[in-house]
Amino acid sequence: MTEKSNEGLIPSVDGATTRLGGSPVASENHSVTSGEQGGNILNDFQLIEKLAHFDRERIPERVVHAKGSGAFGELHITEDVTKYTKAALFQPGTVTPMLARFSTVAGEQGSPDLWRDVRGFSLKFYTTEGNYDIVGNNTPVFFIRDGIKFPDFIHSQKRLPGSGLRDADMQWDFWTRTPESAHQVTYLMGDRGIPKGFRHMDGFGSHTYQWINEAGEPVWVKYHFKTQQGWEYFTNEESAAISNADYSRQDLYEAIERGDFPRWDVKVQIMPIADAEDYRWNPFDLTKTWSQKDYPLIPVGYFELNQNPRNFFAQIEQAAFSPSNLVPGVGFSPDKMLQARGFSYPDTQRYRLGANFEQLPVNRPVCPVNSYAQDGAATHQFNDADQPVYSPNRHSRAAGYLDDGTSSASGVTYGPATDLYVNPDPHGRDLMRAAYVHHRDDDDFIQAGILVREVLDDAARERLANNIADAMDGVSDQVELQVYEYFNRVDGWLGNRVREIFTARK
Repeated sequence: MTEKSNEGLIPSVDGATTRLGGSPVASENHSVTSGEQGGNILNDFQLIEKLAHFDRERIPERVVHAKGSGAFGELHITEDVTKYTKAALFQPGTVTPMLARFSTVAGEQGSPDLWRDVRGFSLKFYTTEGNYDIVGNNTPVFFIRDGIKFPDFIHSQKRLPGSGLRDADMQWDFWTRTPESAHQVTYLMGDRGIPKGFRHMDGFGSHTYQWINEAGEPVWVKYHFKTQQGWEYFTNEESAAISNADYSRQDLYEAIERGDFPRWDVKVQIMPIADAEDYRWNPFDLTKTWSQKDYPLIPVGYFELNQNPRNFFAQIEQAAFSPSNLVPGVGFSPDKMLQARGFSYPDTQRYRLGANFEQLPVNRPVCPVNSYAQDGAATHQFNDADQPVYSPNRHSRAAGYLDDGTSSASGVTYGPATDLYVNPDPHGRDLMRAAYVHHRDDDDFIQAGILVREVLDDAARERLANNIADAMDGVSDQVELQVYEYFNRVDGWLGNRVREIFTARK
């Protein structure tokens, strides 16, 4: 693991400083002027280079999940799940180097990391078969189930274009007009909304993925990461009393520095392919969970974070995660949000970091890379001159593992794209703008109601109602009524209690 966290580190150099091209610098303190009190000259190349590089130190921050922190570690597989997946990183006894990044969703880089918000939970595994990324949250569900709604959702959580201020009215207006958000909003307004630092929260892959075993047999899978540090949270009042905007970042960093390495148990839920067709809720809907009574958690192993970044910008800010980073034995599902993120995540990294972002040390796989991609800004890895730059070719350089490498017009039909996922019943092949297939118990409010009535105790329900009322501060009269109706559909007691608390404060 030390090798990955040190990759890109410049060795310490004795002697005078140099320019970026390696030539010695005469002075870091006095620029060159025309006479003692004259103007600076353009031929003071160190002055120009120093200021020009400084002016370009910042890159575009992530549109979402901008404020975050992370660390390196290892994934340890302690159980045998080979009957479900052939993926190398999940084989018994395997230890895989990894990087984790935790974040808030709506805030900018300088925003407090104790705002009430969903927390991002992103994992990059440097496997022998390529990088595998799991990009999830600290909740098992999300606000929406179709990626086309994502820009609207994020706009509603960001800032007004005029005042530049966040606005409760537009947040609640979007949520209450998007009923599928009810389950996630109930989680957000509950205790999970302000975890006591990144170490004290669970993580989830959230989406439904697919595992495929050596025999080519698929199952549907959901990832759960259970904190061994204990699940803890702050109340609104407790978080507001903390002036440290970097509380969670500092807590994670200092714990690792003192050798208190945080760990999470890795568990999965497995659903047979046949069950998905008639499960009580659509199993690919990101706003729904699978009942653990129906599909219990299966232990896989654990991961430990034990190495802080050597350089925050290079290794955390430039870390690029995407669900499209798949490995053999792992696939997608018909989850529309997952499929949209598979495009959007690497696309935003190309915008932030450039077309060659995967050549950066923190994103570079530990296995060999053989690609016909070439050139572009910041290219610093390249193929030897004797290697052809096109496929197919008359040389020995290969094509895809299904290609014959001889002709691009072989006429061979490869069949289903099993490297993405095995779907025995795709419900037709016509291009459609369709809603999710409705299952017998599908309803946007039913699981949020179960969460309130069957999971939370009385004290947690009361905190939930108060947190909702707190978050409504600033809503218009119309949106206020929308919120009451929204939570009445979640649970009658909750809707009435929110009304009581909020109207008493007006």
